[in-house]
Amino acid sequence: MCGIVGYIGNKQAYPILIKGLQRLEYRGYDSAGIALIHDNKLNVYKAKGKVSDLIHFAEQKDIVGSIGIAHTRWATHGEPNQVNAHPHYSQSEELAIIHNGIIENYAVLKEGLMKHGYTFKSQTDTEVLVQLIEYVKKSNNVDLTKAVQLALNQVVGAYAIAVIEKDKPDVIVAARKGSPLVVGIGDDEFFLASDATPIVEFTDQVVYIGEEEIVTLQRGKQLKIKTIGDVEKTPEIKKLEMTLNQLEKGGYPHFMIKEIFEQPKTLSDSMRGRVSLEENEIKLSGFIDNKEKFLNAKRIIITACGTSWHAGLIGKYAIEEFARIPVEVEYSSEFRYRKPVINSDDIVIPISQSGETADTLAAVDLAKANGAFIFGICNVVGSSIPRNTHSGCYTHAGPEIGVASTKAFTAQVTVLTMLALLIGKEKGTLDHEQYTKTVAELGRIPEKIKHLLKQDAVIAEFAKTFTYAQNFIYLGRGYNFPVALEGALKLKEISYIHAEGYPAAEMKHGPIALISQEMPVVVIAPSAGMYEKVVSNIQEIKARKGKIISIVTEGDKVVSNLSDYTISIPDTEECLVPLLAAIPLQLLAYHIAVVKGCDVDQPRNLAKSVTVE
Repeated sequence: MCGIVGYIGNKQAYPILIKGLQRLEYRGYDSAGIALIHDNKLNVYKAKGKVSDLIHFAEQKDIVGSIGIAHTRWATHGEPNQVNAHPHYSQSEELAIIHNGIIENYAVLKEGLMKHGYTFKSQTDTEVLVQLIEYVKKSNNVDLTKAVQLALNQVVGAYAIAVIEKDKPDVIVAARKGSPLVVGIGDDEFFLASDATPIVEFTDQVVYIGEEEIVTLQRGKQLKIKTIGDVEKTPEIKKLEMTLNQLEKGGYPHFMIKEIFEQPKTLSDSMRGRVSLEENEIKLSGFIDNKEKFLNAKRIIITACGTSWHAGLIGKYAIEEFARIPVEVEYSSEFRYRKPVINSDDIVIPISQSGETADTLAAVDLAKANGAFIFGICNVVGSSIPRNTHSGCYTHAGPEIGVASTKAFTAQVTVLTMLALLIGKEKGTLDHEQYTKTVAELGRIPEKIKHLLKQDAVIAEFAKTFTYAQNFIYLGRGYNFPVALEGALKLKEISYIHAEGYPAAEMKHGPIALISQEMPVVVIAPSAGMYEKVVSNIQEIKARKGKIISIVTEGDKVVSNLSDYTISIPDTEECLVPLLAAIPLQLLAYHIAVVKGCDVDQPRNLAKSVTVE
């Protein structure tokens, strides 16, 4: 959620900051703003809407300056408008702040500041924070870094902030707790951002700011980090693996369709160095280093949100089938608050594309506090979840810019499948012949996805038929029930059509009442699994004149003849069907949304990285 960009150096800040905001547009936002220091003036420009609206608003204004901060806001406190947009001035207009996160005790702080004569222009918790920093700075006669430190000791909540001061045009002070922040180190210059995408064009040297750390970026000086408890820290510089080409559309009209078509490569990348097709073996260092933990685990708890939760459900099916370990899949937002029973012989697997999902991070902290072993599955190298877990596995899907997750989902399923196979093999609960057969077939999945993607034009054509629909039902059984949930979520996210996923057998227990000529039903019906049972469900739909879109195995005749539209997928092992079945559902959602004229990459009200509750 929200996007932070900052720059201090020897170049003009405005074009760097604007380009950075444009790189962060994928995160989801409703307003944008920028603050620059030039000629003893602190200029703040803000606009409701897109970054392009901010550019238009800033035309003919003073945009000179080699230091500045910029922000895209996803509204929490206060409606999306120019007044509530960031940056926010302090009352004297000597300070400006940008902020991701939520200050939970802002009302109490605001009441105290009002008693000291402070007034407020916005409805935001962020303005309260900058007023507090100014009050602390003036009343204690300290510099900006110290004022930020003292102020944050009074704050309850999550934050990533950057603050600049009119009379100190050589300093940016930033801090984080529960919301990501990264510093790029260039040639006598510093870059600041909420993730690495605005930085990659300028440097590959980065420092990931840790929890409750404050960083001072000062022109001509070394990077300085201390905690809010006043402990000095040594910056750990890391090489950024991301490339600029990964952040471009590469000739595709949208990032989402580009990322759908990247899946043969991303799944190969997820398996590279881990799956040996010559030996039919899987090697995961995170498992090997903690083998006894997995072999002795009494229970595995998977915690995640949204699409990652759906991947976790598929992981549950695979782990329970192959390793015979009971698995619970929890929404992170519920898990963290419901006083769960967690034991020291449990393994908790948090799954997150960004590695910064607030609820999942909180679930990690809860599980660690209760003595569980934490094995993270994440896409973004250096993000908070990998840093806060005992071990884990990167998915290596590469940057995912489209808000609706596609390649990250299939990469998560791939990693979970590899883990399930490996645990089962080492425990002796998985037959060796089945193990080697499934490993070999997993290695063939990328080529089968390439073959499957050739149906894109066919799906695009019949997708036009369904733009009229106001509701969809998605049905699947076994491994494909979570795929039905994920297909429905994709359609909801980007086309704004209401859609629900169900286990096919549950249709008779309520949803069948919705079936009519106006209700499209997507049925995942591969030959592997409970095929005959699904055929019976399709006949029930057909009898009520429902429109059927089926996902079938190549060569299928029975379901194809019962369906209005059919998409064929290559034959594969039952546990691997989700990796293939998810692809046409992604394409279907994408093409319906495009025909409807929806903003596919930045759907309304959504954010890529949900870093607040």
